[in-house]
Amino acid sequence: MRTSKILVVDDEPKIRRIVSSYLIEEGFDVAEAHDGETALALAGPDLDLVILDIGLPGMDGIDVLRQLRSRTDVPVILVTARAEETDRLIGLSVGADDYVTKPFSPRELVLRVKAILRRSRHVASHSNGLTRFDGISIDPGTRIVVVDGEEPVLTALEFDLLVALSESPGLVLSRRQLIDQVWGWDFVGDERVVDVHIRNLRSKLGDDAKEPRFIATVRGVGYRFLAPTP
Repeated sequence: MRTSKILVVDDEPKIRRIVSSYLIEEGFDVAEAHDGETALALAGPDLDLVILDIGLPGMDGIDVLRQLRSRTDVPVILVTARAEETDRLIGLSVGADDYVTKPFSPRELVLRVKAILRRSRHVASHSNGLTRFDGISIDPGTRIVVVDGEEPVLTALEFDLLVALSESPGLVLSRRQLIDQVWGWDFVGDERVVDVHIRNLRSKLGDDAKEPRFIATVRGVGYRFLAPTP
């Protein structure tokens, strides 16, 4: 199996050195970048995950993430020293898979990296055939979704959430169940990340939370996939 390649982006050399050493100890291939321009230059097709600091000089981490998402769905873990929840939510809404707040435990960060990479491998190896519902088709093999003849561009995590929901149409899945299926049972972050990614997914599907066509919220419990088979 090919060694997973991780890009660590932070303007603080000490943090890059510590994070890289923990990742290398776990057998990962690691590249480093001290700013956004260098990170984007290193973000090639062989990259498996990015650990991205928000507070970069010049182009900040959110802008780097936006540019990454315009050309790749590589998983991204945001690192932030900012206490404001809005900063983390903005990052998740742009397409981050997870976030950690400074100061953080390098061992916890490695666990999150492993969990996200396991999710990516699991989805890639468990791709079933095309599934059609009324107004939407989902193909795990090609990772293409078609809604009323249009192909919305989903991030890898948004697509995985849609597959998890559509595999149990009509059933309510809790945030914890979705996290276990999509992020992995050992996910250690905030369960509210599910809400942010569901909101992004709905927007791209043209769905309305108040009058849902595909994904309904079951208040206090979780989410349900509604679309009937044609």
